[in-house]
Amino acid sequence: MVSVSNSAKQKLLSLMSENENNKTYVRVGVKSGGCSGLSYDLDFDSVMLETDKLFEDNGIKLLVDNKSYLYLIGTTLNYSGGLNGKGFVFENPNASRTCGCGESFAV
Repeated sequence: MVSVSNSAKQKLLSLMSENENNKTYVRVGVKSGGCSGLSYDLDFDSVMLETDKLFEDNGIKLLVDNKSYLYLIGTTLNYSGGLNGKGFVFENPNASRTCGCGESFAV
């Protein structure tokens, strides 16, 4: 399962209401690239595919494709704002190493 912290929930709901694009899902995934080999992907979507897993946590509906799910099991999506904040942060227990910016990882 992929979890959503309270701070991430508030920011996601704010972004979804600002865009008024009727996207009901938050799509999280993993793609090749970044300093450590894999990077996180976060977007809004209105369509659930057959290859997606649907999770609902803290009032947020998350879509994760099957391939990404293998890398994201147990991950918590968090949000860190303020002067030193990084924005959305993936707290991934499966990552064996991350790069300095925290946007890419390896397993």
